[in-house]
Amino acid sequence: MLLSLAIRDFVIVDRLELEFKPGFTVLTGETGAGKSILIDALALVLGERADAGVVRAACERAELSAEFDAAKIPVLKNWLDENGLADEPGVCLMRRVIDASGRSRSFINGRAVTLQQLREAGECLVDIHGQHAHQSLLKSSAQRELLDGYAGSGDSAREVARYFRDWQAVRERFLAWEKDSAAAAVELEQLEWQVRELRALDLGEEEWPELQAEHARLAHSASLLENAQYAVELLAEGDQALLPQLNGLIGRINKVVEFDSALGEPLAILDSAAAQMQEAAYGLRHYAQRLDMDPDRLRQIEQRLEQVHDMARKYRIAAEALPQLLQERAARLEELQQLGSAEALQRQEAEAEAAYLSRAKVLSAARRLAAQELGSKVSEGMQQLAMTGGRFEVALHALPEGNVHGLEQVEFLVSSHSSLAEKPLAKVASGGELSRISLAIQVVTSKVAAVPTLIFDEVDVGIGGGVAEVVGMMLQGLGRERQVLCITHLPQVAALGHQHWQVSKITRDDQVVSRIAALDRFQRIEEVARMLGGVTITDTTRQHAAEMLGMQ
Repeated sequence: MLLSLAIRDFVIVDRLELEFKPGFTVLTGETGAGKSILIDALALVLGERADAGVVRAACERAELSAEFDAAKIPVLKNWLDENGLADEPGVCLMRRVIDASGRSRSFINGRAVTLQQLREAGECLVDIHGQHAHQSLLKSSAQRELLDGYAGSGDSAREVARYFRDWQAVRERFLAWEKDSAAAAVELEQLEWQVRELRALDLGEEEWPELQAEHARLAHSASLLENAQYAVELLAEGDQALLPQLNGLIGRINKVVEFDSALGEPLAILDSAAAQMQEAAYGLRHYAQRLDMDPDRLRQIEQRLEQVHDMARKYRIAAEALPQLLQERAARLEELQQLGSAEALQRQEAEAEAAYLSRAKVLSAARRLAAQELGSKVSEGMQQLAMTGGRFEVALHALPEGNVHGLEQVEFLVSSHSSLAEKPLAKVASGGELSRISLAIQVVTSKVAAVPTLIFDEVDVGIGGGVAEVVGMMLQGLGRERQVLCITHLPQVAALGHQHWQVSKITRDDQVVSRIAALDRFQRIEEVARMLGGVTITDTTRQHAAEMLGMQ
C-alpha cells in the first residue's frame, strides 16, 4: 500500500509531504484548488510521460517520490529481485525528477531505472480509475487475470500455459525434423558407418604413444643389444675393462693413504665412482638379457601403425585425434537418433496437444461459470450507480487452436444504457461512467484482485442523492479490503471516508500555492457543511453534516 508521497515544485505545489493510512481516504476542496494534483503526481511517479509544463514556475525541477509497503505483493518482490532493484525488505521507494527542460530521470530504491521499468513496478502497486491512462482494467491481460482470479483458476491457468509451451516445443521439433529430414537422413547414415569404422579401429587415447614407443624399441633392438653388450665388456668383462683397473688403482692408494690423510678425499671419490660403475655394469647386463628381439611382435606393431595412419589420412586429422573424433561423431549420431522418426514425433505432438486441450477445457468451463456470475454481479452494481439498464458482460471469444492462455480470449463488454449496444470497456467514452463501472468491478472482485491501492477520480460525476450514498458505501466497503483514495465533490461520499483530506490554495508572494491538510472531526463537519451548503454555512447545515458523519 501507499505509505507516503513527497512533492516538490510541481505545478502549484511548492512542498508537500503526505502520509497515507489504510482504508478509505477522501479528498475534497473547492473547484480549482488542485485536487487532481495528487493523482497527477502519483501517475508520474508510476511511469506516466511528463513534460516541462509540470515544473512550478521559476523552478529548475520538480521532484516526486512515493514510498510503498510491498511486503504482501510477491509479484513485485520477484520483479525487484529479477531486476536487481530490491533494497530494504518489504519497501519500494519510487522517485521521479523532471527538469525545466523536460528531461526526466527515474529511480527505484535509489537506483536509476528506465521509464518502462518504473511503469512495470507501478502496475503492481496502484490502479488509477478515471480519465487517466494508468488503468489496468483496460488491458486484455488484466481482464483475463481478474476473471481467473475470481474463478479461483489462477493455478489452472498457469498449468495450461505450461502444457501449451510443452506442446509447442514438441511441435517445433517435428517441424524442424520435417524441414531437415532429408539432410538428416543422409547425415545419420554417414555417421552410422563412420562410428562403426572408428569403433572397429578401437584406438584408445593412450594407445598411440605406446605404439610409437614400442615400435621404436623393437625396430632398433639389434643396435640396442650391441651397444649394451659393448658397454658391459668395456666396463667389467673385457681384458682391459675399466672397473678392474679402477679397483686396482683404489687398492694402491689404500696402501699409502695412512701416510698422508690428504689422499682420503680423492680415495672416497674413487670408491664412489667404482660403486656407480659396478651398478651401471649390472644394469646394462640385465637390460641386455631382457631385451626383446621379437620380429613377429614388430610386424604386428607395424601393421597396427599402418591401420591407424590409414584411418587418420582418411579423415585428414592427426592419428592422436582419432579417439576425440569418435566421441564427437558418436554424440552427433545420438542427437540425430533422439530426434526420432516422423511417426514417433507425430505421436508425441498428438499426446502433448491432447494434454493441453484436456486442461484448457477444464479452465474454459471454470471461466464460463465465473464470467456469468461476474457479469451478473457487476451489472447489479451498475444499477445502483445511476446506470439504470446498464449491462456488463465477460465475453469469451473462442480461439479454435488455443494459445498459451487457453481456448478463449477474455474481453470485458459494457453498455451504460439498455438502448446502447455493448462495447469493449476500453472504448467507454465517459470518464465518470468508466470510473463507476470500474468501481462496480472492483467491489465485486476486491478479494481476488492483486493491486493493493485504488484511486478513483470523477466517480460522482452526474450523480447525487441516494446514488451518491451508495457510491460512498461501496468505496467504504472496498476500503476494508484495500487502500482506497477518492476525489469527490459529494458530501454523501466524503462523509463515509475513514480519513478526510482537504485541498486548498493560497496566494503567497504573488503565486498560487496548493495545500493539502488532514481534517480532524470538527474540521470535517465544516468541510462537509461547505459541500452541502455552499458559501453560506448555517448551524442547520453543520448539524446535517454532523449527522452524516455520525458526530452529533
